[in-house]
Amino acid sequence: MPLWLQISVQVVALTIMLFGLTGLIVPIFPGLVVIWLAALGYGLAAGFGALGWVMFAIITALMIVGSFIDNILMGTQAHKSGASWVSVAFALVFGIAGNFVVPVLGGLLAALLALFISEWIRRKDRSEAWKATIGMVTGFSLAVIIRFIMGLVMIGLWMIWAWV
Repeated sequence: MPLWLQISVQVVALTIMLFGLTGLIVPIFPGLVVIWLAALGYGLAAGFGALGWVMFAIITALMIVGSFIDNILMGTQAHKSGASWVSVAFALVFGIAGNFVVPVLGGLLAALLALFISEWIRRKDRSEAWKATIGMVTGFSLAVIIRFIMGLVMIGLWMIWAWV
């Protein structure tokens, strides 16, 4: 591949990855998937090679784990704050439905509202329901930080692959 084409492919891939990284602060934006797709596109255009396959495998693993980590952290933090697993599951279902009703923030807001209502009905104590809801918010906040760091690591691995 000519050098000018190689550099062009690298610039396009990096631009898409940075777009994916900035999107990681939006609750339902699949930023890690966007970064992964850019790495895949780069591999298909420039070739994988031995190092590329290793880096792409690690990037893929990070993307898969990172795609589920927000649900896991939100649920476990809510449970640690007193929510039942039934309430957490209820919140997850309403969170998924909320994404379809109001894209971007609908899922997060629906999950939080569903958890609060479910816990308020279960415990008959608004302050305990609020405590569980704050736990879910804490889990979401941790997930945003972790996904952002994972995105940086994915981009760093790609840079090693693309520029070594």
